[in-house]
Amino acid sequence: MRTLQYQTAGLAILFLLQLAPAASASQSRRDKNIWNYDGGVFFATDGSLPNGVCFRVSGNLDAPGFFLNLKRINDEKGTLFRRGTETVTHFPEGLFLSFDIHDQPCTPGLQETAARTYLTPEMIGTLRVSFYWKRGVDLRPAKNITQLHSAVEPIAPYAASLASELPKRFEWSYQLAVPSKDVPLTDSLVMVFRTEDGRIAARVAARL
Repeated sequence: MRTLQYQTAGLAILFLLQLAPAASASQSRRDKNIWNYDGGVFFATDGSLPNGVCFRVSGNLDAPGFFLNLKRINDEKGTLFRRGTETVTHFPEGLFLSFDIHDQPCTPGLQETAARTYLTPEMIGTLRVSFYWKRGVDLRPAKNITQLHSAVEPIAPYAASLASELPKRFEWSYQLAVPSKDVPLTDSLVMVFRTEDGRIAARVAARL
């Protein structure tokens, strides 16, 4: 297991296991048996830290041109992935994984009675994320994942006039290159976020 501490965005990433399950937000369903993957595979999940801070992880798994016109077809014979008349069985040699992290209320839509604690760079710095490929119930390490970009940007408050009085909020973004040669399309890429003591703070998967 390798751990990289990224100074730009503060998140330590462990390149262990390969990606796994998370439903694609962009997968538009034409009917009960066909899904489209134009734009790649989208995913999102909510997480929380022991100190009560809640956050959202959302992102996309893509590759230039690969997901364009790619369809998943389920019928009585099983599941097929097709692009036009071509049957597609495996991912390309490499994928691009992009994801963002930002805090959010633990009870969206409800009025909070206590003072809210926001996600800070120090908290992000304690998170570790591991990557897995998931096949059925089996997980195996996703190897040789490399960081392409990371950044942290301030989130402007709705009440701009009160910006100096409000706690600072941030959004962290990451772009990674994921080797995927010979990985079947039926495998899923899983991300598991853990705290320093090993507690799972969030889990999400990108899957077709």
